[in-house]
Formats: sequence, structure tokens, C-alpha cells
Amino acid sequence: MTNIDQNAGIVTQITTVKMTPENQDEVLALMQERARFMATQPGFVSVNLHRSRDGSHVVNYLQWTNPDKLAAAHHSPEFRKRWPRFGELVQDVEPGLYDVVHSKVA
Repeated sequence: MTNIDQNAGIVTQITTVKMTPENQDEVLALMQERARFMATQPGFVSVNLHRSRDGSHVVNYLQWTNPDKLAAAHHSPEFRKRWPRFGELVQDVEPGLYDVVHSKVA
């Protein structure tokens, strides 16, 4: 379950993926496959995929127990070789690690 809490002790990776609108559905399908793989890796907490309404971006909000386990999952040989089509469809991928500094729920 996604936990957006300042004191959760969780590392958050937010990745923005840019593509042409005609590729968004296929990019999302591949990202869902990748998310299922990541969910089987040590340290996984949650993944959330968001599509832009104009079709030009997908945002991946991924949470892990620590950055080393997240890096190990991303660099696993299986993850690296399973989705070559993803690189053909996207124009840019911008990942970043983040810490929650504020969260308010109604």
C-alpha cells in the first residue's frame, strides 16, 4: 500500500516518461508488466502509474524500503533485457529519488 508519510522510512522514486500520444497506451501496458516484475523484488512497497490527459507523459510513483534494494531491482539482468520495446517507444525517461517533506489528507 502506498504510504505518503514524512516519517515512513521509505524511498520514493518518481519517474517521468515522455512519449508521443499515440504510444501512451503501449507504454503504459509495458510499464504495467514492469510493475508486476518489480512487485516480486525484495524491498518493494508500492507502484502507481499516472497518465497525462494529453497523452504525452506517464508518471511512475514507486516506493521501496531502501535505495540499495531499488537499485538492485533496476539493475537485475532480467529487468534490463525483458522490455527492449519500451526504449523504442519513449522519447525521454527522467527518474529521481525523493523524500516526503509534507503530506496532508482531508
